[in-house]
Amino acid sequence: PAQVRDFSRSLGVRGKTDKKDSVVLARYGATQQPECWQPEPEEVRKLKALAARLDAMDKDIHRERNRREKAEFIMATDILRSIDDILLALTRERDRLQQQIDDHLDQHPGLKRDRVLLQTIPGVGPAVSLRLLAMLRSRAFQSARQAAAFAGLVPVSWESGSSVRMRPRLSKAGNPKLRQSLYMAAVVGLRRNPDISALYRRLTGNGKSTMAALGAAMRKLIHIAYGILKTQTEYRSQTT
Repeated sequence: PAQVRDFSRSLGVRGKTDKKDSVVLARYGATQQPECWQPEPEEVRKLKALAARLDAMDKDIHRERNRREKAEFIMATDILRSIDDILLALTRERDRLQQQIDDHLDQHPGLKRDRVLLQTIPGVGPAVSLRLLAMLRSRAFQSARQAAAFAGLVPVSWESGSSVRMRPRLSKAGNPKLRQSLYMAAVVGLRRNPDISALYRRLTGNGKSTMAALGAAMRKLIHIAYGILKTQTEYRSQTT
């Protein structure tokens, strides 16, 4: 949708009607020749929905815990009791959702095996592997770079003549929760993953900033995960 919207703007189209939309879509298809769209597999669509609901539940639990800290500060007993009741209900619902995810994976052995393989990557735990699995199995990526771009982990340059030269930044398209998880996995990988730590040392040694090196490490994790799912083999370090 975003690409078609940008294409429409490039044509100078103003407003939105069915007639205008049909003309824009026809011209977009004729000039850009996009690949045929394929729907997500049903089992992946459900997994993504369950994972998104789990993320929302985690956010609610975190929010209530913050409220509890404030209530403790002012010693509001009645409020604390209310928050504890809500936290108990949220925690139970979270456990139920987690069980639903486990049951769903049990019903789809291919997805379950994929998740097990992803967790052989040092630094990739249950939460990260779930989000990686949902993203990488959501569509038929043709390359690891394409998957990294979909996750918003490909650097974008901003240059114009000799006066405008901004440092390349990640595009930050895609799922921000996945990037947040990959960031934490990259930080853990600096200690536990030889490929990630070697890449980080090389980039920082060449003058790259800490954040640029971590962005590259996140992108490397996508490449590793893509390769593992493609070959259906456990993680093996490529660093000698």
